[in-house]
Amino acid sequence: MISATILGAAEPYTIYPIPHKQVMNPGTASFSQRVFIFPQYGIDIATINRAKQILSDHGLVPVVIDAGTPNNCPSFVHLSVNNPKEKIGDEHHAVLRVDRSIFNLPKYDRYILNLKSDSKGQANVAIIGEDTDAVFCGLASLEQMLDQGTTDLPCVTIYDYADVKNRGIIEGYYGVPYTAEVTKDLFRFMARYKMNTYMYGAKSDPYHSHYWGDPYPTTITEDQQRIGYLNQDMMRDITKVASETKVNFIWAIHPGKAFANAEDPQVLDKIMAKFESMHELGVRQFGVFVDDVGVPSDHAIMKLCADNLTALQQRIDDKWNKKGAAAADTVKPLHYVPQLYAHGWVSQERAREFYESLSTTPEKVSIYITGRDVWSVPNNGDLELVSSWLGRDLSWWWNYPCNDQDPTKLFVMDTYSNFRDETHIDNLSHIEKRLKGLNTLIINPMQQGELSKIALFSVADYSWNNASFDNYSSWDAAIPAVVGKQHAKAFKKLAPYLRYYDNDAIGYRIDNYYKSVKSGRANSRSLLNELREVSKACQEIKDMKNSNVESDRLLYNDVRPWLLKLEAMTSEAIAALEGNAQPLVDYDSNPDFQFETLGGMGEDIKLRVLTAEPSSKCLMPFLIEYLRNH
Repeated sequence: MISATILGAAEPYTIYPIPHKQVMNPGTASFSQRVFIFPQYGIDIATINRAKQILSDHGLVPVVIDAGTPNNCPSFVHLSVNNPKEKIGDEHHAVLRVDRSIFNLPKYDRYILNLKSDSKGQANVAIIGEDTDAVFCGLASLEQMLDQGTTDLPCVTIYDYADVKNRGIIEGYYGVPYTAEVTKDLFRFMARYKMNTYMYGAKSDPYHSHYWGDPYPTTITEDQQRIGYLNQDMMRDITKVASETKVNFIWAIHPGKAFANAEDPQVLDKIMAKFESMHELGVRQFGVFVDDVGVPSDHAIMKLCADNLTALQQRIDDKWNKKGAAAADTVKPLHYVPQLYAHGWVSQERAREFYESLSTTPEKVSIYITGRDVWSVPNNGDLELVSSWLGRDLSWWWNYPCNDQDPTKLFVMDTYSNFRDETHIDNLSHIEKRLKGLNTLIINPMQQGELSKIALFSVADYSWNNASFDNYSSWDAAIPAVVGKQHAKAFKKLAPYLRYYDNDAIGYRIDNYYKSVKSGRANSRSLLNELREVSKACQEIKDMKNSNVESDRLLYNDVRPWLLKLEAMTSEAIAALEGNAQPLVDYDSNPDFQFETLGGMGEDIKLRVLTAEPSSKCLMPFLIEYLRNH
C-alpha cells in the first residue's frame, strides 16, 4: 500500500507540490535529442501537447508515435491511463511493471511516474494516471525533473496524488478584475503546479452581477479594458487556454436576490440563457453566487433557493449532459456560494436549518463556505460542523491573500507572516496537517494576480499534500517559481519591504541607529548598507518591465506603485544619511505610487485611485518624521 511520504536527503528530486512518495531506483539516465511520445489508453490531445511542450522547452525534439515501436528507439515518454487488464509484451513497456496499489487509495489525480535507463543509458519514462488529467499532473513533475537537467538523471519512481480534489483560485474579490493576459498567465502557472480550478466571479465585472442576464459585449473601450472588462473574444481566448492547461474555468453568475424571489418565476430561464451564451464562448462549468445580499431566515425562501439550485442543475444536465452528448460539449456540476457562507454570522441553530435546507440539492453540486468567519483559515472544526448539517463534503472559499479590505497593502511573504499582516485573519490561525471532508480549496487572491502567485504556490503545495507542507520552505521555493531564478535573490530582499509592516526588515537597524545617535556616536553603517541593498534590488526588479518574458512584465505592472515608492524612499533615506540634500518627494499623491481599484458590486461599482503603502511602519516614519527634521 502506498501511503507514506518519504522526506529528506533520500529524495532525488525537488518537486512542488511535494510528491507523496519518491523511490530511488538504481542508476542514472540521459535523454536523447529525439524523444518519442507514446500516448495510449485514453490520453487526450491537451496531455499530448503538454508533453510535447515540456520536451521542447528543454531543448529536446518530441516525436509522437501512435502505434508500434521503431527500431533503434531513442528515449521515450509513455503516457497511459491505468488499466489493470493491460498486457505488457514490448520490452520498452516493461517500465510499466510497477506497484499500482496507489490507484486503490481514496485520493485524487493519482499517478505513477517511472524513470529508468535502458541498456544504452537512455531515459525511458512512463506516466500512468487514473485518467488523462492525472497524467497531465504527472507531466508537471517531469517538467520540474527536467529543470534539473536532461543528462545523468537519477532513476526514480514517484507515487503521487492530491489530498484535495479541486485546487486553485476564485476571482471573487472587490477590485479591478484581472486582464485576460493575467488570467491566461495564471492558467499556465497553475498547470505547472498541479492546480485545476479557476472560478470566475469578479465582483466588479458588471456582466457577472449588474447585467448578469445580458451576454458579454462584442467590443469594449480602452478605458473599460484598463479596469478589467472583458468582451466575447477575450472570454473565448480565456476558455481556450483554460482547456489547453486543463484548468476548469467556472464562470459564475450573481443574480443576487432574484434567485430567491418567488415573484420572479423566469429567473432560471434568464440564468440558462446567460449560461448558453457562455457555453458558446467555451465555458464548460458554471457557478451561482448569492453572497452578500442578506441571509434569509424564512424557511420558504431557503426552500426556494434549494429548489432553484436543484432545478438549475437538472436543466444543465438536460441541455448538455444527456446520453450521447459529445464529450467536448458536456458541462460539469454546479458550484454554489450561498447567502450564509460564514456560519458564525447567525446562531448555530439557524445555521443548521440553513445548511439542512441545502442538503436536498444534488450531491454533485459543490456548496461553499468561508468557515465560521469571512476570513477563517480552513480547519477541521468548521468542516466537520457544516458537513454534519449539509450531509456532504464541502468546498472552501478561502479569503487569502485577498487585499480588497486592505487594498494599499501587499501580502507577498510566507503564509504565517501574511496571516500576521492581514488585518482580518486571526493571527493565531494554523495550517491543519490533514483536512477532512473538503473537496475544494480555492483562494480569493489580491487584485495583483501575478504577485498572488506567491501565496497560490504554497496553497497548491498544501492542498496537494497536507502533511508535507512546510511554511517557510514552500515560500522559499515560491519566489524563484514566480519571479524566476535570476530575480529570486532581489525579490526576496524586497519582499519584507513591500509589506506595510516592515518591522522585521529594518526596524532593529533603525532602533540601533537611534541608540547610536543618543549615545553621541552616530553610526549609520549597517542601516546604510541595508538601504543600498534594497535600492539595488529595486532597480533589478524594475528592469523586469522590459523583459522578453510576459509574466515578468505583468508582475512589474502589479508591483510598480509599491516598488517605485520604495525606491524613492530608500534613495531619500540614503541621501539624508550621507548628508546629501535632494528634492523632497510627495509620497501621498505622486501618480507613480498610485493605482486604480474598483469598489462595490452590481449597480454600485465605483472607481478609486489609491496610493501604495510599502514599508509604512518603520521606514516611512523614520524618513518623514526623523530624517527630514534632522
